[in-house]
Amino acid sequence: MIDSRLSWADVKWLRARWPGKIIIKGILDPDDARRAVDEGVDGIVISNHGGRQLDPAPSAMDVLPEIADAVGTRTEILMDGGVRRGADVIKALALGASAVSIGRAYIYGLGAAGETGVSRCLELLKGEMLPALNMMGFESIAELRAAGKAALRTAVPVHHAMTAAERSDEMSPGLMESVL
Repeated sequence: MIDSRLSWADVKWLRARWPGKIIIKGILDPDDARRAVDEGVDGIVISNHGGRQLDPAPSAMDVLPEIADAVGTRTEILMDGGVRRGADVIKALALGASAVSIGRAYIYGLGAAGETGVSRCLELLKGEMLPALNMMGFESIAELRAAGKAALRTAVPVHHAMTAAERSDEMSPGLMESVL
């Protein structure tokens, strides 16, 4: 059971006594995120704990943009919940997350094939990220971060945004022949 008496005074007390990193999980409100930074935490995890703690809690992805705007680069922002594919990772990074945590995805791999399954799950996630970036017109996470949220508002697969002439210029003659 969660101790309902926990407060920001406890965070302040812990910060005064602990020289190591402090990361607070369960932030869903921009004011709480700002307060956490003001109390000296090194990072926050935007999380609704898998949606199993409180049914009406918002999803982490939904509140991520507002929280990222509230704290900017003053702390590391991790996000968990709902990350099932590489495109979910890309979306979270575009919305302001420094990194994402995954739970169920790797647990499924663990259950199916042990350590090998976890490795395969991570390979699949990583393998889905680059195509998602490329289809949005980016070659790197750094480019995506520079574009920020705007990357998602203007996300159109690159091949849709190109004219037929541009597409044919990008493709080798042999590839064009095989496509035609």
